[in-house]
Amino acid sequence: MLTANMHTIDFTAGVSDSGKTCGDFLRSRGVSRRLTAKLKRIPGGITRNGFPVRTVDTVLTGDVISLKAEDERLTEPNGNLYVPVVYEDGDVIVFNKPAGMPVHPSAGHRGDTLGNFFAALYPDITFRPINRLDKDTSGLCAAAKNPYAASVLNRSGSISKVYYAVTEGMPFPHEVSSRGAPIMWYEDNGSYVIDAPIGRAEASVVRREVRRGGRRAVTRYTILKGNRELCLVRVMLETGRTHQIRVHFSSVGHPLAGDDFYGGSTKLCCEQALHCGEMRFARLSDGAEVELSCGIRRDMELLL
Repeated sequence: MLTANMHTIDFTAGVSDSGKTCGDFLRSRGVSRRLTAKLKRIPGGITRNGFPVRTVDTVLTGDVISLKAEDERLTEPNGNLYVPVVYEDGDVIVFNKPAGMPVHPSAGHRGDTLGNFFAALYPDITFRPINRLDKDTSGLCAAAKNPYAASVLNRSGSISKVYYAVTEGMPFPHEVSSRGAPIMWYEDNGSYVIDAPIGRAEASVVRREVRRGGRRAVTRYTILKGNRELCLVRVMLETGRTHQIRVHFSSVGHPLAGDDFYGGSTKLCCEQALHCGEMRFARLSDGAEVELSCGIRRDMELLL
């Protein structure tokens, strides 16, 4: 329920919840300690059956625990933009973001972002993207409509995603190395795995690279079709590092087509050939599985 700039989310305690503290009950529903602490500071932020409750108080079967949080509009709306909506419910909305559109406003992009479009759709709801795609990466991009949905869906493993990319050349494993960091690149039950640590490049706040001392990063992919020039791959990330797909394929000598930031050519494609094409998550209202897909964009099709 949305009243002015306030969101209210209700949870009903079941038989197995009876006797739990309110804090434990909320954590069992996916509410983080950080969000709980924030709500405790808001008058009426946490109530039991309509009355204020402490997190140390116990709940009984049938009790309704309500969370109420204020949302402030953080991004200026732009109703002249259009981004297709693939899925929407009371907690989340999923867009098919075009290449070339940033997710967040920045110094060079104040009014042309996905956040600006979201603000036009929901002027009283804070924009909370769940999977933050690079500006030139297209495809499925989810945003939470309330703090609870953001808290749950931002947890590792809550959303499963599949990417499609066009690499330069056929990325079959061979022996490689980078800056002295070990790169494990091998076949595993019909798919291929790149396991190499990723860290921030020296003297850059944006660029990433495979390097010793970086955080472990694992990319799994299958080859769908292609030749010695270009290849379409289906990618699943086992970790979520910044620019992971782009860095990993570049590190093994097969950068993404159009990704000149990491060594790819822009002769045939002016934007990196990377698309989030599949997404799966449990609907927060009833736990039902939501499976979404959207085909790769036209310029990637033409490459093949």
